[in-house]
Amino acid sequence: MRSLLKLLTIILVGFLFILAMIFIKYKPVYEVTVAGEKIGYINNLNEFKNEVDEQIINSKEEHVAYTSFVNEPKYEQKLITRTSDVNNNEEILDELKQNNIVTTYKYYEVSLNDETKAYVDTLDDATKIVDEIKEQFDTENLELNLQINEEYTQDIAKINTDSFQNASIAVETAAEEIKEENEAIAVINNVKLSVLPVSGRISSRYGESSSRRRSTHTGLDIACSMGTDIKVVSKGTITFAGSAGSYGNLVKVDHGNGVETWYGHCSKIYANVGDEVKAGDVIAAVGSTGNSTGPHLHFEIRINGATVNPQKYVY
Repeated sequence: MRSLLKLLTIILVGFLFILAMIFIKYKPVYEVTVAGEKIGYINNLNEFKNEVDEQIINSKEEHVAYTSFVNEPKYEQKLITRTSDVNNNEEILDELKQNNIVTTYKYYEVSLNDETKAYVDTLDDATKIVDEIKEQFDTENLELNLQINEEYTQDIAKINTDSFQNASIAVETAAEEIKEENEAIAVINNVKLSVLPVSGRISSRYGESSSRRRSTHTGLDIACSMGTDIKVVSKGTITFAGSAGSYGNLVKVDHGNGVETWYGHCSKIYANVGDEVKAGDVIAAVGSTGNSTGPHLHFEIRINGATVNPQKYVY
């Protein structure tokens, strides 16, 4: 019995000696391989996996929806000599990112009536735009089908999002166009007239002669109170805003497709040349400047430079 205990003691001491020698000469590490190719060694597997999750799998970089490995890294415990180098975690992470990950990016489309109107970076931006447009047009009897759609791509170069401001303007402009179509009083060369410039009494019609004029009347005079707001009848661009002889203070608006509207005898002008306006915008105030005997709006419609009778379309 004593001989057996002595033998076991010798074996145990020998085993411990061998272990001690191993740990003096070698150290335990984890070898990281990808597709059978060694990437390097790490000390702490759990710590490294947490960093993989934070920096690669669950990346918080802009537009990143998710990231996955082409080839999953494999980890195997090894013993290497104490003098062998162990990589720091960042080195291995950089190696894993090189040609071994697929990143899927996400951005958001805002559509109106099934037509894309803008792309934005975040769901918050898209939601805010939709909510603001719904609130702005809440009292209008319009069919506005506003939708937010998630868009995905693996090519970040294909992401072409708008700033919040530009995206909001794009969607609002599209909604305004639907409003104009819904409220169109008349259409001239595909230009929709949506509002009347003023409300009042017609005091002089197109084509009338008068001792105050050298030729027949080129527009329509609508008598109303001094200072009454003058509204542009359709979207367009201000091409003139200033004094113009017998017209007094005059504003001209180009609506495209050869269609212009002129607003004369204004007491005040609020618009500037180059301004983009939409139907209903106030551009001036009724006055009696120029060749005028009382406050009224002189309203002209011109098609390819020639005057036409406004009453074919309005009033």
